[in-house]
Amino acid sequence: MSVLRVLHLVGSAVNEFYSDLSRLYAQDCIKSTANTELYEFHIAYISPDGKWRFPTDLSRDAIALAIPLSLAEAVQVLTALKIDVMLPQMFCVPGMTSYRALFDLLNIPYVGNTPDVMALAANKAKTKAVVGFSGVSVPQGELLRFGDYPKIATPAVVKPVDGDNSLGVVLVKDLSDYESALKTAFAHSSEVLVETFIELGREVRCGVIVEDGELVCLPLEEYLMDKEQQPIRSYDDKLKRDENGDLGAVAKGNSKSWIVDPSDPITARVWDAAKKCHIALNCQHYSLFDFRIDPNGQPWFLEAGLYCSFAQMSVIPTMAKASGIPLDQLFQTMLKNVNLTNKI
Repeated sequence: MSVLRVLHLVGSAVNEFYSDLSRLYAQDCIKSTANTELYEFHIAYISPDGKWRFPTDLSRDAIALAIPLSLAEAVQVLTALKIDVMLPQMFCVPGMTSYRALFDLLNIPYVGNTPDVMALAANKAKTKAVVGFSGVSVPQGELLRFGDYPKIATPAVVKPVDGDNSLGVVLVKDLSDYESALKTAFAHSSEVLVETFIELGREVRCGVIVEDGELVCLPLEEYLMDKEQQPIRSYDDKLKRDENGDLGAVAKGNSKSWIVDPSDPITARVWDAAKKCHIALNCQHYSLFDFRIDPNGQPWFLEAGLYCSFAQMSVIPTMAKASGIPLDQLFQTMLKNVNLTNKI
């Protein structure tokens, strides 16, 4: 069995936030999946100035010591490295689309969804339209550009159409609050999605993985919510910076989230909807979806998060572990999905 040469594609050419977010999860993944008998890990790090670096690890010192390269120079390095498979660890829109497309051009396969699928999922309005057409319930909504005013009655949720981690998301309870909410959302995107607020029952995430060609739904992850104090999830529920300025995850490993018992009646309903979403969006290898559960137990699609870092704190590995699939086994399964069985 030969050693697989795996490239971790990390960083962001957009800003420091996405760069730090990428580095946070990639460091965890590299530490958690390292196995010198199976893999030879390499790192390609893209900084906000657009330069490529190939550091020995993802510490700030190692990145600073790595030589900054142009795209043309980086392609030469990638060719020389003879990479077998790339693992995308970039969370910005270019990282999920343009940079993945580059590896298509280089004929280097990667784990996860294709650039066109990622571009679709990055746009909440388009994603909702596709998913809704497949028969999954979606909240009523409208897409606004700057200067437009919502027609949807309150309460409603205002969100940047291509935002992530709940940045710029606001719950509007009164018509007079729309102006402030739109200002907040438009600060993060040129288009804003306004949706009817689905009364809170529960809020869950569902992961789907492909195993031996079949769709396998993982145990749901549920988030701590409160009708009065926390009717929607916010950025502060997901990420925070420590005293050193380093980014960290909030929701993992504490009372803010937990795994739902698969015998819970809601599980089967969400699994059915998640499979429809996976197929409708033409996902491959894995997928992840957020659902709002109304007081009557009806799941409503909120958004798709079609990426996974294979870090211990990532959602899909957490769900997989709850179903008896350890991270190293999940990682190998995903690599097999990239049609590299001859290498594993």
